[in-house]
Amino acid sequence: MKSLDNEGLLPLDSESYYTTLEVARMLGMAVRSVQLMVDRGDLQAWKTPGGHRRITASSLQRWLARSRAGLAPPAAARAARPRRGTVRGGRPPRILLIEDSSHFQHLVQLLVRQRFPQVELHVASDGISGLVSFGQLQPDLLIVDILLPGIDGASMVMGLRRQELIGGCGLIVLTSLDEQARRDYAHALQDVTVVHKPDLVRALPPLIEQALGERLAAAEPAEHAAPDASG
Repeated sequence: MKSLDNEGLLPLDSESYYTTLEVARMLGMAVRSVQLMVDRGDLQAWKTPGGHRRITASSLQRWLARSRAGLAPPAAARAARPRRGTVRGGRPPRILLIEDSSHFQHLVQLLVRQRFPQVELHVASDGISGLVSFGQLQPDLLIVDILLPGIDGASMVMGLRRQELIGGCGLIVLTSLDEQARRDYAHALQDVTVVHKPDLVRALPPLIEQALGERLAAAEPAEHAAPDASG
């Protein structure tokens, strides 16, 4: 049995290794995303005679230190994720935006701040950090661009669905691609709400309201709450 570090997460033996599936579960990612990290050199790995990757624990530790990413056991994360329509106690509704354009980051931040002040918005600028943030934050709504550095949004959506990590989280895809250009991503966008970026200001707020539902009302700011009858 492998000995663990003081966090109880990674083996102390630098020669220890993980399968891509084990790393994917620890980081809350799709297996394909971990394979891409290996191919890019973000993680060090060797291959078995059968062609299976074995990722060194030391390279995973270094990657975690660089990204300052914590680990959340996926099983616990899924258990903690409520069904759509329920309200999570103890925190406001949470949105994760994965978008590399600073213009559209600021635009969505402005819309959320003006229309949904009770919502907690988190932003990631690339696919890898977005996947890590998704595993850590367990958002109520994921808003993701199709074209992203690191991992494109279409692959991310497919990976989250395939690994059954999307759970009760709402999903909205942003894109500047027109309908014809989106055909290449049709396999990933089936049954997914898509917002064309030129229509973002008009189209996104009602979709956020629909996706978060009663969670918005339950987290209404104090200044918008009904007056105290006792006063």
